[in-house]
Amino acid sequence: MIDLENITKRFVGANALNGVSLRVGAGEIFAYLGPNGAGKTTTIRILTGLCAPDGGRALVGGVDVVAQPTVAKALCGVVSQAVNLDQELTVAENLDIHGRLFGMPPGLRERRARESLERLDVADRADSPVRELSGGYKRRVMIARALMHEPRVLLLDEPTVGLDPAVRRRLWAAIKRIRETGATILLTTHYIEEAEFLADRVAFLDAGRVVALGAPRELMARLGDWAVDALNGEELRTDFFNDRGEAQTFGAGLPGPFSLRRVNLEDVFLRVTGRKLA
Repeated sequence: MIDLENITKRFVGANALNGVSLRVGAGEIFAYLGPNGAGKTTTIRILTGLCAPDGGRALVGGVDVVAQPTVAKALCGVVSQAVNLDQELTVAENLDIHGRLFGMPPGLRERRARESLERLDVADRADSPVRELSGGYKRRVMIARALMHEPRVLLLDEPTVGLDPAVRRRLWAAIKRIRETGATILLTTHYIEEAEFLADRVAFLDAGRVVALGAPRELMARLGDWAVDALNGEELRTDFFNDRGEAQTFGAGLPGPFSLRRVNLEDVFLRVTGRKLA
């Protein structure tokens, strides 16, 4: 559903993307991970026609986003990092304007708004001005708005940033429900547990290049199942083990305190790049 073929993008003084190639299948939740400045948002801007690649080819649903930008945009629903709702309008009015922009007739706009708000558990706030909503409600309304025209691809650029853990988990459940409609979801996030819970596959982006790609469990299994963290002088050292008992024995033999935990995706990123995800 999403095809990136050797995409490059250069801004003044730096390459944002350096030959990124990947494919996201229909109905897949795909997490696109990396530190700030890695090129995640640039990729989304290219997919939505907000900027053109300097090289390569980007397709959404088989449509070239440069050659047919209007057609490609109609296939996508977008939730940006920044809250871009009209604060003075009600929730329902925000969704209605979105439907008008996509040429939806009145009856269909009303039905789709109701269905989208119910899916995100915000139907009871339809008549509330957006300015009165909490951050979590605003995020859910943004996703509901993006679903109004039944996009085949949903692009979520850090949709849960700044939200408390309880609200984030409610949004995770909503994203899982959206996948059941057949939509393909591309998600960027700094929350490792979010990617582990939601994603069928993940790609790690660093300095504009894909440095690791695969299912979360598959990538973590390359390191092992268990991790032992311990201070080594001024630095935190992590060792990986397949067996919990072996990891426990190793930790017990260290001269200082240690912690035993499951391997996570941040360990994968650290191993392939040598630096933290966020």
